[in-house]
Amino acid sequence: MNILVTGARGFVGRNFCAQLNNIKNGKARCYGDLKIDEIFEYDLDSTSEQLDVWCQKASFVFNLAGVNRPKDNDEFMKGNFGFASTLLDTLKKHRNTCPVMLSSSAQASLTGRFGNSEYGRSKKAGEDLFLQYGKDTGAKVLVYRFPNLYGKWCRPNYNSAVATFCNNIANDLPIQVNDPCVELELLYIDDLVDEMIHALKGEEHRCEFEGLDVHPLVEGRYCYCPVTHKVTLGEIVDLLHQFAEMPKTLMIPEIPADSFAKRLYSTFLSYLPKEKAIFDLKMNVDQRGSFTELVHTLNCGQVSINISKPGITKGEHWHNTKWEQFIVVSGHGLIQLRKEGTDEVLNYEVSGDKIQSVIMLPGYTHNIINLSDKEDLVTVMYCNEIFNPDKPDTYFDNVKK
Repeated sequence: MNILVTGARGFVGRNFCAQLNNIKNGKARCYGDLKIDEIFEYDLDSTSEQLDVWCQKASFVFNLAGVNRPKDNDEFMKGNFGFASTLLDTLKKHRNTCPVMLSSSAQASLTGRFGNSEYGRSKKAGEDLFLQYGKDTGAKVLVYRFPNLYGKWCRPNYNSAVATFCNNIANDLPIQVNDPCVELELLYIDDLVDEMIHALKGEEHRCEFEGLDVHPLVEGRYCYCPVTHKVTLGEIVDLLHQFAEMPKTLMIPEIPADSFAKRLYSTFLSYLPKEKAIFDLKMNVDQRGSFTELVHTLNCGQVSINISKPGITKGEHWHNTKWEQFIVVSGHGLIQLRKEGTDEVLNYEVSGDKIQSVIMLPGYTHNIINLSDKEDLVTVMYCNEIFNPDKPDTYFDNVKK
């Protein structure tokens, strides 16, 4: 299969072509038996001769090219309608009736706040052109009206509020929110790309539109991405400020699977300047070694790393409700537990050569001993709660009496 992508170096095109190349090169294997032979990446510096050849060879065309922020409104029609005409005429010239996809916009609805949108008019003209092309040639036509887009590689201070907010907050620049209650419908770039690949496989989601509302319909004229999120500007900004504080608080935000927060956090991180991709952690150091908290979570405790010098014993305490898991990742050690009020000592010899997890049971005093006389003992420690100095739930008692 040969795929022609126009606007290949734009935000959507760059992400889409990256994943197409992953599929072509065998790096993305989650799309079944989809095979890609060639990817023709058309952009502003491509020639008309290249477009002619690629339109002849293409098995599927994704028209992502378009004008978003021209100096003159007349450029909307030239960039969004004019190029679409050239593309379709070239396909007709070669009698190539392969499937064609058009990237349109919710503004093409020309309803509500988009009623006087010149950009929307140019997109609607492109839609009508593609739909008529399908009727005239019998080619399969897929017209997608995308809402607001966001994700990695999106240009800030251009046509995405999310990109601008992410960039500015990540780089300690001011942002302006006139009305935090304004709601946006947002489509994440990876969800868009997944839908494009579904379309490539003949599994697109079809619909009709009533204004901005999507009505799924198997025989619909239009197509849509089924995964979007509606959030307010205020909610977006609040989340971004939480993300920005993580190096200071160590608190991993709540980012459930398939949530908007998960997608936004990944987007935010893509705008971090290089100096913020690394940050110091507070090491609590003494003659025995060190103890460093790595990450905190809102509901699931914390993860730390403990380093014990040769021959050192740490611990010798127990907890009522708090529990931990000790995972030695380097060195050779002994973990001991004893149930309070009893004499039996449980001994677990552990090593970085065979990584195991030992649970520090509630009501059991415990320790960890570095058995080596040369090497440090490095232990990852999970605790079910974040340390609270006002209620530490920690009571010292030697394992061995």
